[in-house]
Amino acid sequence: MSFTESLRHAVRRDQVFDFLIPDAGPRLDLSHQTILYLEDLTVSFDGFKAINNLNLYIEAGELRCIIGPNGAGKSTMMDIITGKTRPDSGSAWFGQSINLLNMSEADIAEAGIGRKFQKPTVFEMLTVFQNLELAMAQDKRVLALLRASLSAEQRDWIDHTLETIGLSELAQEPASKLSHGQKQWLEIGMLLMQQPKLLLVDEPVAGMTHQEMDRTAELLTSLAGERSVVVVEHDMDFVRSIARTVTVLHQGAVLAEGSMEQVQNDARVKQVYLGE
Repeated sequence: MSFTESLRHAVRRDQVFDFLIPDAGPRLDLSHQTILYLEDLTVSFDGFKAINNLNLYIEAGELRCIIGPNGAGKSTMMDIITGKTRPDSGSAWFGQSINLLNMSEADIAEAGIGRKFQKPTVFEMLTVFQNLELAMAQDKRVLALLRASLSAEQRDWIDHTLETIGLSELAQEPASKLSHGQKQWLEIGMLLMQQPKLLLVDEPVAGMTHQEMDRTAELLTSLAGERSVVVVEHDMDFVRSIARTVTVLHQGAVLAEGSMEQVQNDARVKQVYLGE
């Protein structure tokens, strides 16, 4: 078998992948309508408690905003959820039955948790369509430049994702030509290709124009319901535009939680976060 034939065989797309089948994650138990349980979590770095007895619960299909000053533990919390950091104590469960603390980062991603970092990481030399196609591929070791024809189901899912992220008209443009905001949307689309049940989004509007911020608010709001979305953000105007429930972290623990109005009127939040 020639090299070209081997490469074509490695990137075959003539079958329907498991993630395209509805309810592809039967292990995820949402019988109690809670998708994420973080209980009594504590983690220290050189004696500093980045997370201090943290308790947080995310409901299935909800959009949750997480705010807090620098050093409040927001990034460390997401590191624990995605398996990058192991806590000193406590528990983290995905649904009723999936113990995240017993899993690798790859296994957690496969189970249905996707994370978008602040800086977009897309393949700039590939088209928008190819970025989404590559995100769909099961074998990430091979860059699918020589590929068999996509199945109808696969193409439909890419087209649906392009429409969701608002980049249908730019599908054949290289990602390098996208604006900063469009690259953020493309990366969200790449995560959506993997059908996550829980999407963690870190400071999605940093560096965006006001128009891009408005579009990002629409996008994230549209995603809630089919999946749970947790947004960590510093821009309070943006948080107000999407907030349903807001959790305020301070010194590694939950300081306050409720609607944006309730959080803004909380005396403790005004003191430690808003500087009042």
